[in-house]
Amino acid sequence: MAQRKVLITGASAGIGAEFARQYAARGWDVALTARRKERLEQLAEELEGSFKVSTLSISADLGKPGAVDVILADIDAAGWQIDGLVNNAGYGLPGTFANTSWEDQAAFMQVLYIAPCELAHKLLPGMVERKFGRIINVASLAGYMPGSSGHTLYASVKAGMIRFSESMQAESNAMGWGVNCTALCPGFTWSEFHDLNGTREQTNKMPGWMWMDAGPVVQTGIEAVETGAPVRVPGGANKFLASLSRVLPEPVARAMVQGQTKQYRRTE
Repeated sequence: MAQRKVLITGASAGIGAEFARQYAARGWDVALTARRKERLEQLAEELEGSFKVSTLSISADLGKPGAVDVILADIDAAGWQIDGLVNNAGYGLPGTFANTSWEDQAAFMQVLYIAPCELAHKLLPGMVERKFGRIINVASLAGYMPGSSGHTLYASVKAGMIRFSESMQAESNAMGWGVNCTALCPGFTWSEFHDLNGTREQTNKMPGWMWMDAGPVVQTGIEAVETGAPVRVPGGANKFLASLSRVLPEPVARAMVQGQTKQYRRTE
């Protein structure tokens, strides 16, 4: 059997880099893509040295239309067939809907929703033909929660990724594709995410029980997709919050989320 190969977006740091390490540890060759070429090359060298796997490093900005085709062209040029896809690239866009530009909002949706769906759509035929595929969409606990002020589209996009993953898994089950798709829904995870969106000072004030390391988050996602679970929330605290959001009366849930907004959302 040919060596399995996985494509990971947003692979230069945090959850994406941890996915690369854990898949390499399982013997998968790894295609890494993100904007920061130097970071990708450093990670590729680490993976090749530690796990004796092959790597590809592809610098691309998923916020630009056409980036998906550039990534896939590089993969085709290397003669790779992709068996696994981890749609991890993402960020938070600070501000309210009124005080941000449409260009920034459109780029946000391109990176977090359109590009992941496009990658899945364009890689799916090969997976179906080979009767094997693994797709992990890194969603968020925010996809379970009511919307809040600031970072306006974040919760709605993540909720969309959850529903997309559920539909993909349902279609694969019905059609016998052999492709498993999971929405991984972490809560607060130690990474560069909050540094890049300028909320590190606020989130550092949050209690430690709300945080997880990237390692167990990623392990949960990989184990979930192997079993064909359409959605998985890692960590006991996150599972509790996800369940709570479903059973509370909607006005209470909205008030609860809005009361905590200033701790992890920027509206300026």
